[in-house]
Amino acid sequence: MGGVEDDEPTSKRMKLSFEELRGLSNSSTLKESIVGSPRDLMARPLHSEGGEEVLGSKGIIKKVEFVRIIAKALYSLGYIKSAAHLEEESGIALHSSVVNVFMQQILEGDWDESVITLRNIGLTNEMTIKSACFLILEQKFFEFLDEEKVMDALKTLRAEISPLCINHSRVHKLSLFLVSPSRCFSVQSPKQATLRPRSRSKLLEELQKLLPPTVMIPERRLEHLVEQALVLQRDACMFHNSLDKEMSLYTDHQCARDQIPSSALQILQAHANEIWSLQFSQNGKYLASSSNDCSAIIWEVDANGISFKHKLSGHLKPISSVSWGPDDHQLLTCGVEEVVRRWDVFSGECLHVYEKAGLGLVSCGWSPDGKSIFSGVNDKSISMWELDGKEVECWKGQRTLKISDLEITSDGKQIISICKETAISLLDREAKVERFIEEDQTITSFSLSGDNRFLLVNLLNQEIHLWDIEGDLKLVSKYKGHKRTRFIIRSCFGGLKQAFIASGSEDSLVYIWHRGTGELVEALPGHSGAVNCVSWNPANPHMLASASDDRTIRIWGLNNLSAKRKDTRSNCIHHCNGSS
Repeated sequence: MGGVEDDEPTSKRMKLSFEELRGLSNSSTLKESIVGSPRDLMARPLHSEGGEEVLGSKGIIKKVEFVRIIAKALYSLGYIKSAAHLEEESGIALHSSVVNVFMQQILEGDWDESVITLRNIGLTNEMTIKSACFLILEQKFFEFLDEEKVMDALKTLRAEISPLCINHSRVHKLSLFLVSPSRCFSVQSPKQATLRPRSRSKLLEELQKLLPPTVMIPERRLEHLVEQALVLQRDACMFHNSLDKEMSLYTDHQCARDQIPSSALQILQAHANEIWSLQFSQNGKYLASSSNDCSAIIWEVDANGISFKHKLSGHLKPISSVSWGPDDHQLLTCGVEEVVRRWDVFSGECLHVYEKAGLGLVSCGWSPDGKSIFSGVNDKSISMWELDGKEVECWKGQRTLKISDLEITSDGKQIISICKETAISLLDREAKVERFIEEDQTITSFSLSGDNRFLLVNLLNQEIHLWDIEGDLKLVSKYKGHKRTRFIIRSCFGGLKQAFIASGSEDSLVYIWHRGTGELVEALPGHSGAVNCVSWNPANPHMLASASDDRTIRIWGLNNLSAKRKDTRSNCIHHCNGSS
């Protein structure tokens, strides 16, 4: 509950206080309210407060609330005369007289009277009253110290703050400043700086957050309601997938289907066998693919499309997964129960090979700082290596399956892996605590969202489950429609703000769902074999890639882009065979 740092001297803050108050209430009402003693003032019901007069076709908007919120917005925008005229014409006051007096007392530093007035506002929750008193008296305490009135500060702490019997740890901290008052004005660290006395207008904002909104309407309430309505419309829009799509208050928001990448703009043909893994780099400038042909390919993305950059050879077994380094300068590839190789993206050179004698590696991933790598091992353990190949840690036990995905959260704290057929482990490396996502069906793969809050879990029963892994683990959504009977099929988050879910399927289609509603948006035909994996470009919500058993990668984009691509070979689809 500490004050907020303010570089203005106390005297300057006091001179500005009445002007600041005008932005919070009608000044004419204030003049009327000062006539009587605040001790005698009691909160009076606002005009029409007890009535049920409502507005709107649904009959759910209370007129009094509506007018007060508009008045509050007008004052916040600086339209003081218009706001005062609205109060006068409607007969509905923004604040009661006692609240106006209370705010003026706060801004003028009349602490004792403000505490008395606070109890006349009509609050029923004693803890709210005590918490508000604590904020006011703490400000009084700090201003005494600011004026070097240490004995007055001590008296405030002993006789007024301590008897409230709340926030004991904070009271203890306040007592330390009496020993060394200069500490509360130190700017040596952000933590100490927050203990300087806040400006009185800042105190009023803190009190505003604490008191019921019926007493003091929160700042920017109208803006918040309008923004909330726009966000709800946007989130409910099935096809919203563009930063360029402006939202207007004049009309309801609705995007067209043409915002979804559903047109095959390119077909990449360079692998000699089934393609098992596909992943765009974080910056969206590269695409990595790996195949049953024991090779991986780095593709380069530019304004003209995607072109072949490097073929990575050296694995003796099919490559099951790829993983981009945090800076996108390096790439990991993992062979099926074989080794992990680290590659330089620009040269295509293999920088290091990670292996364990007598064992095979089954998955790979990076630490967020790029200084170490992780890998699942076929003895069900997970190992961590420094870049030079020195193994620095190993988590033994039922940590991973032979064919498994592996993710490390962006803070480096959690290792996520499939530990049993029907369970995913979330291992906290620092706290040494392990949580589990439990499913009724066999888990075949998973994908972590960009914000590390959600996990997308593919199941044997042809369902994809969305789990919230921040705090308590919670299943929030299910996606159905794709086909999976024999193979490992991978899905991904994607689109603007990762508002969509995409997945491969054994019926040769690419499926796209709206993440929030769970509704199927598109089922894209084109591949001639099972679609094993998909990847959505994190830097371009209009670019989606899919990889198939048909040995091709399809790059999906917007319909209006396909007409711009000149190609005589196949219906405006540009083919890249790896030789260019």
